[in-house]
Amino acid sequence: MAGFVSAADIVAAAVEIERRGYDFYRRAESNAVAAADRELFSFLAGEEEQHEHLFASMLERLGGVELPVGSDDEEYLAYVKGLLDSHALFLPGHEEHIQKAPLRAALRFEKDTLIFFQEMETLVPESEKSTVRACVEEERRHLRTLLTRL
Repeated sequence: MAGFVSAADIVAAAVEIERRGYDFYRRAESNAVAAADRELFSFLAGEEEQHEHLFASMLERLGGVELPVGSDDEEYLAYVKGLLDSHALFLPGHEEHIQKAPLRAALRFEKDTLIFFQEMETLVPESEKSTVRACVEEERRHLRTLLTRL
């Protein structure tokens, strides 16, 4: 398999993480019983949506994703899927846990996303680092908020 580590690859994965996070928070919001939980999940869904747009714009500035020489769409998609599926929220068999304990699932999602963004910052061009740092700080705030709710 060709080596696929580029800034665009990581940013494309970040777009998908945020898209999946948005979907998760909207589901959690619709399933929440307490009004405070619905409000929190709605807020977090909005944050994920904003991040998705930020990273989609960054991906455009980086010129999009180019497949490495010798690879094909199927191989590349398998690679990106592997990156995404290793994120705690998206591991197989976690759906029941997510439904039973959405606040704890949200905490794991935010923690893994924070770690992903910290690593991402080392791979993006200098001109994009401040955007990633701002998202890291927002993820930290999300973690602090969730920790007060557990």
